[in-house]
Order: sequence, then structure tokens, then C-alpha cells
Amino acid sequence: MAMEITQLLLSAQSPDGQIRASAEGTLKQFQEQNLPHFLFSLSVELSNDQKPPESRRLAGLILKNSLDAKDSVRKEELAQRWVSVDSSVKAQIKESLLLTLGSSIPEARHTSSQVVAKVASIEIPRREWQNLIERLLTNMNQQGAPESLKQASLETLGYVCEEVSYKDLEQDQVNAVLTAVAQGMTQPAHSFEVRLAAVRSLYNALEFAQSNFENEMERSYIMKVVCEAAVAKEVEIRQAAFECLVSISSMYYEVLEPYMDTLFNLTANAVKVDEEPVALQALEFWSSICDEEIEIQEEYGGADAGSSVAAHSCFIEKALPLLGPMLLETLLKQEEDQDQDDGAWNLSMAGGTCLGLVARTVGDKIVPLVMPFVENNITKPEWRNREAATFAFGSILEGPSIEKLAPLVHTGLGFLLNAMKDQNSHVKDTTAWTLSRIFEILHCSNSSHPVITAEKLPHIISVLLESITDAPNVAEKVCGAVYFLAQGYEDAELDSSMLTPYLTNIIAALLSTADRTDTYSPRLRTSAYETLNEIVRCSKIPETSNIIGQLLLEVMTRLGKTVDLQILSSDDREKQSDLQASLCGVLQVIIQKLSGNEETKAIILQAADRIMVLFLQVFACRSSTVHEEAMLAIGALAYATGEEFAKYMPDFCKYLDMGLQNFEEYQVCSVSVGVVGDIFRALEDKVLPFCDGIMTNLLKDLSNPMLHRSVKPAILSCFGDIALAIGENFEKYLTYVMPMLQGAAEHCVTHDAYDEDIVEYSNQLRRGIFEAYSGILQGFKSSKAQLMEPYANYLLQFTEAVFTDKNRDEGVTKAAVAVIGDLADALGPNTKILFKDRTFHMELLGECLQSDDDQLKETATWTQGMIGRVLVS
Repeated sequence: MAMEITQLLLSAQSPDGQIRASAEGTLKQFQEQNLPHFLFSLSVELSNDQKPPESRRLAGLILKNSLDAKDSVRKEELAQRWVSVDSSVKAQIKESLLLTLGSSIPEARHTSSQVVAKVASIEIPRREWQNLIERLLTNMNQQGAPESLKQASLETLGYVCEEVSYKDLEQDQVNAVLTAVAQGMTQPAHSFEVRLAAVRSLYNALEFAQSNFENEMERSYIMKVVCEAAVAKEVEIRQAAFECLVSISSMYYEVLEPYMDTLFNLTANAVKVDEEPVALQALEFWSSICDEEIEIQEEYGGADAGSSVAAHSCFIEKALPLLGPMLLETLLKQEEDQDQDDGAWNLSMAGGTCLGLVARTVGDKIVPLVMPFVENNITKPEWRNREAATFAFGSILEGPSIEKLAPLVHTGLGFLLNAMKDQNSHVKDTTAWTLSRIFEILHCSNSSHPVITAEKLPHIISVLLESITDAPNVAEKVCGAVYFLAQGYEDAELDSSMLTPYLTNIIAALLSTADRTDTYSPRLRTSAYETLNEIVRCSKIPETSNIIGQLLLEVMTRLGKTVDLQILSSDDREKQSDLQASLCGVLQVIIQKLSGNEETKAIILQAADRIMVLFLQVFACRSSTVHEEAMLAIGALAYATGEEFAKYMPDFCKYLDMGLQNFEEYQVCSVSVGVVGDIFRALEDKVLPFCDGIMTNLLKDLSNPMLHRSVKPAILSCFGDIALAIGENFEKYLTYVMPMLQGAAEHCVTHDAYDEDIVEYSNQLRRGIFEAYSGILQGFKSSKAQLMEPYANYLLQFTEAVFTDKNRDEGVTKAAVAVIGDLADALGPNTKILFKDRTFHMELLGECLQSDDDQLKETATWTQGMIGRVLVS
């Protein structure tokens, strides 16, 4: 087979579909029948400079994909397969990969670097391939070694550092890596490629350098090397060096004080005269410093706390007199078409972003620095000045106090509204964004410093509804302004809103905006419908019930028309799908709004049959996106109609099954699981005829290794909803569900406390487990509580294990407290010995009773009462 591998790899890239499919099938068969020989053959192909570049490229790609995957379950599976390969074969493969680092072909060296790192990510944490770092360093120090080998070795070191944890390398290995990298960066005899690879490797190795940065001499040497690279003659090296400085500012903020003068001069010079990629990283350095100081302030209590906190060096405040003008200058460096490019990122945008972070860091101190710039530029004839002034004002709205900003907004609001008629599209775009920021951050109907008065509101509405017909990019920002304007009135204490008189015109304008055909991007339509949702959500019921009722009929009509759209292409299908998703989203919000008030609930009940027919028609379009949105809306309808929803189940059940079985598009599956909970809560025992099919699908999902793990906690929680709804009828599912709960519990008792994703997932699982037990206990309480006695000890044992874990979050704590209360309540005196033997509950309840969370305290008080009743029984 090794003789044929080259031809197979070439055939697998053939333009002839039949030849390609045949080759892919043969390669897959080879992989399944003899994985060790397959991987070895690929490594030999990659290492042979006499082979065609195309076959070598694909060999490297398949090797990488045989070792690593984005999905964590698949990643672990591939790692285990590699581990199971005979050690002598693995040694040959690794030797072949290291040999390829010396190839004369750059692409082969690059691919091999990546594959070596993938192997290292599996082996080094298992304390295998311990000589890899030494081998790579030997390549660097070898007398007469070609520059290409040094470059590839440095690149590999960088990738290895990226792949493995800092806990997996010994300090002497880290020291050796940093020494090699520093030599690669500083020795003038090295080629540009070697020096660039060295800087990029340092970037990946910085996380490993904690103890080196604690040593002043070593730290200063690293900083010196990086700062020298930041003024190298090659732009790529300068950019990579500034990327290192950004990373250092985040990881080692607390030791930067002695270097800040040098770093300011470096960054200021880069922003002023260097090429844009370098200047952008120089600005990112200051944004990163802001992020660190904001985090410190949030931990210790606001911007004013900065100077009193030992960990806070106040770099931004100290640099403000020079940093502020530098950032304001960048705002004038706009690009002509940046308002039309969604992905645009340039000096002006980066400067504005950094200015916003500075405002959040220093608060009121930014205002006197920025306002003269705004006043000097806002009326200038050149559009760049007007846009920069507006951008500057919009950027500093978060951070300073409302007392400081409110007078400025009162003075400037009329000016901004007039600027929506500016001749320049950039100015209008930024003005609409700034208005949106004012409404989002400062506008609140209950504020002691209101920025919008009853007198100003008509003018604001008039300008926004006129400007929403402007160019699509401007209209999208105006939608955002309307969104936050409505949101600011949400918490009004009165039953009436100042916005109500304008609601009909606002809704009409948003619907017209959603219908616009002068843009190819769906973003404007999506934004219009999202804003419409917020208008409905924040409206006052029953004051607006007639308006919302009319909107309900309009949206239903629009959704009905989408079903009959002529579909001639995949683009047509996608447009139909997007539109249906938006309209289903609006229906969901309207259903929730009107059914939440007894006076208006009848509107939904009268329309429910028609609404459900529409949803079933949408499902028939078989689009996963629409499926998801329609599912969410059906959950709202089930909640609104209660037991009446039972009449829709025969027609709806097949689509619910499709959703639950759609493990490939796991978001659809997840939403469907949520709707199951809504339906069981609404129908209670009237759902029994459909229960077996739903439970079968849920159990299959839990057992399916291909289903995304994020869905599984929701399924566990859903068992609790089902048990609570059908009570003693849940008994027949107990023998299937309890092993699932215990298996999930064992999975999350121990986890890697350093992996945030794993910690978060474990907490989600734990919460799902506790909620399942709570629902089952409550469901059985009145008639068959004894069925849960065999599981009581295990539940307390698991709860105690979770209690001792410092990584449990508040949601888990609430669920844990609730479940032990449910256990005591449902099983009563039968748990007396268990609670006497396991006293951790006293410490857990004590912790909860001291919490600031009233709901948690209330649950803990109830649980304390339940356990107390058991112990005195």
C-alpha cells in the first residue's frame, strides 16, 4: 500500500468526481484496517522531497486531522488511537516528522511543524517524547545547520508551546526554549525568516515564562529583546514584536512599571509613523493595559478605587496627558469606504475602541481631555473632522459619571440630531451610532439625570424615523438607536409609557425597513425585526394591546406569505428561511407579551389555532434555522395556551421528534429539548399519550456520542420537568433514567480545575442532575416516594462531593440546596439516618443563609425546615 500512497493522495484531489471518491474510499479503508501503517506511510510521504507537492500537502493534512479535532470528544478519541499505536511505529513516524523539518520545501517544513506539535500535545502531558525540546534545540545550536532547519525548529517550538500546557514543561526546558528564541531574535547572522520565527515562538512561549518574569534580570532581558525587535527594519518582525508586547501587558501587567516610558515611546512612534499592521498592534497594547486595569477596578470597586489598590499601577491615568491626544489623532485616519465594510478595522476604529476603554478606566478624567477636540472639529468643513469629533464623543459615554455627561448630552443632542442630515454618509453613520450609545448607556426613564425629556422626544422620534430610510448602513445604526430608546422606557414605574403615542409610526417604519430591497445584506432586515421585538417587549400592556394585536395579525399575514414564496435557488431558500426565522421570533415575543397579562391573554387564545397552523407550515419547509425559531415560538404558545395545547400535539409531535433527533444541528436539538419542558409544564398528565416517544428520543440523545455535549445537561433537567408533570406515571422510566443520572454524576465529580470550559460544563451537568432529581422526587412525593429510597444515599454522597468543590457556581449551589430539601420533603423520616450521618448539609445551608441572594436564602431556609422536620421525627 505504501507504494500506492502517492497515487492515492493525488487521485483524492482529482477533478474527476468518480476517481476522487474511489481514492478517498481506499484511503479511508487503509486507515481503518491498519492505522499504524497508514500514519507511517503518510509521514514518509511528507518527508520525501522527491514526492509531488500536492501529495505531500494532503499527507500532512490527513496526518493533522488524524491527531486532532475541534470537538473535544472526537479529539480525545483520536488521542487514544494514537496512544494505542505500537511505540516502535510511533518512534519511526516522529523521526520522519523531525527529518522533514530539514526539507528544502517550505510548505513541507511548515506542515511538519504543525504535526509535530499535534503529536506533542498528546504525548508530552503523558510524560512521553521527553527529548523533543532537546532535539529541536540541537537543531538550533548545530554547527553549520541550514537556516531553513533553524527556522522550522523555532516554528515547531512555538507550535508546541501553543499546544501544551505550561504545567507540562519543566522549568529548565522553558529556560532553554527562551534562550534559543532570544538567540534566534538577536543574532544578526540569522536570516529574516529565522528571526521572525523566533519572535513568533516567543509569543507562544510567554505563558511558560512566569518564573522568568519574576526574576528582574531575566525579565529585563526579555523586554530588551522584544523592544529591539519592535524597531527591526522588517515590518513583519516589528508587528510580531508588538504582538508579544500586547501579550506581556496582559500576562505580566504587575511588573511593567520600569518599562512603561520606553513602551510609551515605542507605541507612540509606531502609531504615528509605522505601517498600519504595526500601528494597530501598538494601539492594542494600550487597549490591553486598559482591560487589565478595568478588571482590577471591577474587582475592587470602580474607577475611583484604582489608586488605592496595590495591584493597580494606574498606567492609563499617568499616561493620559500624552495618550489621550495620540488616540484622538488616530480618529482622523479614516478610510473612505469604512462605513460600507462590515469587517473594516483600521487606525481610526482601533483608536476609538482604545479611547472607549480609556474612558472606562479613568472615568470623568477623560472628559476635559476629549471635549475640546470635539468642539474644535464638530463644525469643520472637512468630513473627517466632523466624523472624528462625533466618534470621540460616542466613545467616551461609558465610564464617566451621568452627572458629568448629562449636561454635555443636553447641549449636544440637538446638534447630533441635526447631524443626521449631514451630506456625508460617514458622519451620519457615526452620528446614528453615537445616538444609539447615548440611549443605551445614559437613557433611563427613572434616572435622576434624564437625558431625554418629554419636550425632546417628538424631535428625536421624527429624526430617527426619517433617518431610517437613509442608506442601509445608516438605517441599521438607527434601528439600534430605536432599540435602546425603547429599552430605556422598559422600567418606567407608571402603567403608561412616553413612547406609546409614537408606537404605531415606529412599528410601521420598522416593517417598511424590513421590506427594503436596496441592500443585499440581510443585516438590516434582521436588525429591523430585532428592534421590533424590543419595541413589543418594552411596551406597556394593556395600554398598547390594540397596537400589539394589530401587529400580531400583520406578522401572521407576512409569515403566511413566506410559505408560498417561489423557491428557484438555494439563495431563495436561504432568504425564505431567514425571513421566517425573523417573523417567528416576532411572534414569540408577541405571544409572551400578550399572554403575560390576563386582560390581553384572550387575544392569543383566539389566534392560537391560526398561529399553530402557520408554525406547522413553516416546519414543512424543513429548514433548520426556521425549525429553531419556530420551536422557540411554539414553546411560548404552549405556555400561553396551557392544557389547550394538547389538541395540537398529534400534528406537532412528528416535528418535535425531528428536532430531538437532529443531533447534527445541535442547537435545533437543544431548543427542542427546551420546548419539551414547556409542553410538559403546560399539559401535565395530558401529555401521557406522547410521553413514550419523547422519552425514547431523549434517552437516545443522551446515549449518542455524536450529540454536542452542551445539549445533555438540558436533557437531564428535562427529565425533572417530565417527572413533575406526569407524577407516578414516571415510574416506568426510572430504570432507564437513574443509571443515566448516576453516569453523568460520575463524569463530573472529577474534572480539570484549570480548564474553564470543562469546569463550566461540569457545573451545567451538575445543575441538570440536581434538577432531574428534584423533579422526580416532587413527582413521586404524593404516592410513590418510596421508589426513590434506593437512590437517596447516592444523591447525598454526590451532593457532598459537589459541595466540597470550590469551582461550583451559584446555579449549582441553588439546585443542590433545593434537591436536598426535596429529598427530605419527599422521603421524610426515612432519610433521618442519612442526614445524621452526612452533616455537610449544615455547612452548606450556613453558607447559603449568609448569601446576598434572597432567592438562595429563601430556598436554604425552606430546606433547613424540611431537614429539621426529618431530624426531630
